Amino acid sequence: MSTGTPPPPGPAATTDVVLIRDGRVLLVARRYEPLGWALPGGFVDPGEKVEHAAVREVKEETGLDCTLSHLLNVYSDPARDRRRHTLSVVYIGAVVGDPTPIAGDDAGAAVWHPLHALPSPIAFDHAQILADAVAFLNSGERPIERAATPA
Repeated sequence: MSTGTPPPPGPAATTDVVLIRDGRVLLVARRYEPLGWALPGGFVDPGEKVEHAAVREVKEETGLDCTLSHLLNVYSDPARDRRRHTLSVVYIGAVVGDPTPIAGDDAGAAVWHPLHALPSPIAFDHAQILADAVAFLNSGERPIERAATPA
């Protein structure tokens, strides 16, 4: 991501989508650094609504259409992405139509993985996001910020 120009100040807006179906979660294998398995998602374009970016990123990375059903949480730990400070608005969604993914954009693969047997490594803070999503789907309670006090 080095273009010689420093990134603008402040965290970059990103979005991720948790798609769970029949005890499996859809993950993409990142083609570029940082490598690993991740939830479908990415950067919000200038002038774009976050919820539109979420649906767009799912389509670009997996070829699937989806709807968003819940806002899970906002994840903003400055260490969540080593490239730069990002904050991610995370949604829970559902696939519309055929659930067969076809990897695209910067995804090397798009695969439904059993929740009880996730691949390794899981990129960014997506293991925590998945745990939070499963807990939310089981309890109906959204996760709270783990570090409520400033560092």
